[in-house]
Amino acid sequence: MAVFLGVDIGTSGTKTLAMQEDGTILSSATVEYPLYSPHPGWSEQNPEDWWQATIKSVRMVLKAGKIKPADVKGIGLSGQMHGSVFLDKKHAVIRPALLWNDQRTAAECAEIEQRAGGRKKLIGMVANPALTGFTAPKILWLRNHEPKHFEKTVQVLLPKDYVRFRLTGEYATEVSDASGTLLLNVKQRKWSRPLLSKLELDPGLLPEVYESEDVSGHLTEDAARLLGLSKGVAVVGGGGDQAAEAPAG
Repeated sequence: MAVFLGVDIGTSGTKTLAMQEDGTILSSATVEYPLYSPHPGWSEQNPEDWWQATIKSVRMVLKAGKIKPADVKGIGLSGQMHGSVFLDKKHAVIRPALLWNDQRTAAECAEIEQRAGGRKKLIGMVANPALTGFTAPKILWLRNHEPKHFEKTVQVLLPKDYVRFRLTGEYATEVSDASGTLLLNVKQRKWSRPLLSKLELDPGLLPEVYESEDVSGHLTEDAARLLGLSKGVAVVGGGGDQAAEAPAG
């Protein structure tokens, strides 16, 4: 029996389900975690909470569904969009993640539009105006307000893609989540080099972009041991939560 796991890194908790190829759901589990607001309008979470919730919920699903590790053939990821996880050269989280509902970046949104040559030109590059929830303003906020943290940053990941990294050891994202960063050329399905240049951001800060159905990596031995799965299980691109909800109407 082939079983596939879906892991959704939500704002209030991580939900994991196990299903067969025909869509039959075998089991599901949710593990909650806190949200922090150290200042009015700020919204942050600890990425380690997402990872621990993933471990726990996967184990709960395997137990509830009486699923053998060898039966799990693939893992798909979904999750809250637009957030920012900042990692240093040792792959360690530098500070709490800034979430989609964080409102601290109004000045950075204005800066992005100015650097892009106006809202119309910005939309022409990345198909979106600058909104406070998006990822790019958060990166500029870090540079403007926490320069020491910015100097240490070598990679910026979206929430579900941080969990992907913990699963596979690979820095990767997929097109739907990347489209909500304000840094993706949506038509070409790749990072916008012109905008990155105008914002003076190193393209190396951003992970490789996959299609949602593409295999972005495989479960490492360490991750497999923690989750109770077999090494080498395929992890596919998946999708941001809004994109994943779209087929359901």
